[in-house]
Amino acid sequence: MHLEWLELDDFRSYRSLRFEADSGINVLIGQNGAGKTNVLEAVGYLSQLKSFRRTPDAALIRAGAEKAIARGSFRDRGSTIDIAVEIPVEGRRQVLVNGKRPVRLSDVATSAPVVAFLPDDLDLVKKGPALRREYLDDLGTQLVPTVGADQREFEKALRQRNTLLKQEGRNADTMTLDVWDARLAESGGRVLANRLRLLGRLRDLLSAAYQTVGGEQGEVLLPTYRSAWIDVSEISAGMDPDHRTLAERLMKALGQRRGRDLEVRSTSAGPHRDDPGFLLNGRDVRVQASQGEQRSVALSLRVGAYQLLDKRHGRPPILLLDDVFSELDPSRAEGVTALLPRGQVFVTSARDDEVPDMGRRWRVVGGAIV
Repeated sequence: MHLEWLELDDFRSYRSLRFEADSGINVLIGQNGAGKTNVLEAVGYLSQLKSFRRTPDAALIRAGAEKAIARGSFRDRGSTIDIAVEIPVEGRRQVLVNGKRPVRLSDVATSAPVVAFLPDDLDLVKKGPALRREYLDDLGTQLVPTVGADQREFEKALRQRNTLLKQEGRNADTMTLDVWDARLAESGGRVLANRLRLLGRLRDLLSAAYQTVGGEQGEVLLPTYRSAWIDVSEISAGMDPDHRTLAERLMKALGQRRGRDLEVRSTSAGPHRDDPGFLLNGRDVRVQASQGEQRSVALSLRVGAYQLLDKRHGRPPILLLDDVFSELDPSRAEGVTALLPRGQVFVTSARDDEVPDMGRRWRVVGGAIV
């Protein structure tokens, strides 16, 4: 899998751009603010249909423009996948795959899988659980399209239930609440099953990945999963949880917490409140690891994602390294570099000497790549 060309119109800082990428390693060198990250963001957006900066679509439209357009052609095993997205200032965006609207938007993520290493990846480990939930859900969607559909169904049910609670409080109609409880429990059971299944697959990879990016031999990095509504005390390799059992547990928890939810006017039980985490040699990485260890764990999560996608799809995903080498010490940089020859890579840096001597160098200047 590799990106053959990228076209941007009024996307971020680019009025117009045509970039024909090398199928191997592409190193984009330019001053801060030149637009290097915007190129990587466009590649990532065409894959996942959202910004890896977690910014709203409106922020992708160049100031003063009426819409932003991103197009790309991906080559995979002799076939071509053309993806185009139009983001208007007003109205709904349009997504086309090979000139047609996809049946499911989640199919796009599996068509052109991407893994991005970002300067703020440390937040995955150090900050609250929302980013770790997002990491699992996004990776799961790139592995299996139905994971994205399950997530969207859960989010829809959660919005509807919370809207009812917020508007009506203790006056909420019981029968209507029963309907949303059932839909939330069914979709929530699937979301949790997807996450636990993915953590089971990551379990075999994380310790090896941690040692690759700078850890000591023998150190053990394991996933954890904390929930206030269900006891997930152990995640075993190859775990295949029954979503129906999880749905029953969530339905019971929603019933037990209904009085509280009516009082506070929000939903207190469900996978949207869960806390995935990680243990390094039995220590909670978020609160008991050094910053160097935390950075290695964050890198390990990206390495694990890369390896899972490679194995699932039978070819390496596109790798995006946004100003990563400036943040790494030599040992961790060496570990990340070990991945690079396997597929297409895009690397950004403000300084040429920070990036190992590899691949094709490009200069980003004046709204162009030369």
